[in-house]
Amino acid sequence: MPDSLPTEPPTVLDRRSGPHGEVVLRRHGDLLQIIANGTFLMDTSDGRSERLLIDAALAELPQGRPRPSLLIGGLGVGFSLAHAANDPRWGRITVVEREAAIIDWHLRGPLRHLSAEAVADPRTEIVRADLVRHLHEASETYDALCLDIDNGPDWTVTEDNDSLYSPAGLAACQARLTPGGVLAVWSAQPSANFEGTLRNAGFRAVRTEEIPVVRGVPDVVHLAVRAA
Repeated sequence: MPDSLPTEPPTVLDRRSGPHGEVVLRRHGDLLQIIANGTFLMDTSDGRSERLLIDAALAELPQGRPRPSLLIGGLGVGFSLAHAANDPRWGRITVVEREAAIIDWHLRGPLRHLSAEAVADPRTEIVRADLVRHLHEASETYDALCLDIDNGPDWTVTEDNDSLYSPAGLAACQARLTPGGVLAVWSAQPSANFEGTLRNAGFRAVRTEEIPVVRGVPDVVHLAVRAA
């Protein structure tokens, strides 16, 4: 959530309905905002936590792992993708996004200026798919999974996202990770219950990094490592 907002009302730039509900892109002053089913998801005000999501995963990987591969769950406003593509240490970068509208806003719409270089990077592939289904059905493995599709494990955008944070969902994450690979999950607030679920699922080195905000509880990144 942004620390402060303009006083004028927001302007809707695009509104689309799909199989998962309504997705809205709106402008509020200088900010662009994505709203899903009436729930604020993210805006272009900062990006610190999205950058930390990528950097923390890379720092947690074993030293000397060449050109690690990365899966980003959720395209959003593109901060995570742009930051990853700006780092030459990453190898293959796959972004899984289920909303066709969000992909279109990046390819041809108002979000293009935030992600055009990253989308054009030869390492980047954007996959339109439901992340939960992709994790269960795909065969590729990655050195890092950086997931940002909800406001956190305790505050999901749609009910079917709940399964991502369940034992079955975390087992699917483990199956997509290489030995020693890192799972990083963004959240708008800490979740001690999710930390426990990660440990019970067999992840090690479970910890939470906080991103301070001006008011309220900090944003966090939950980190966990698949056993080698």
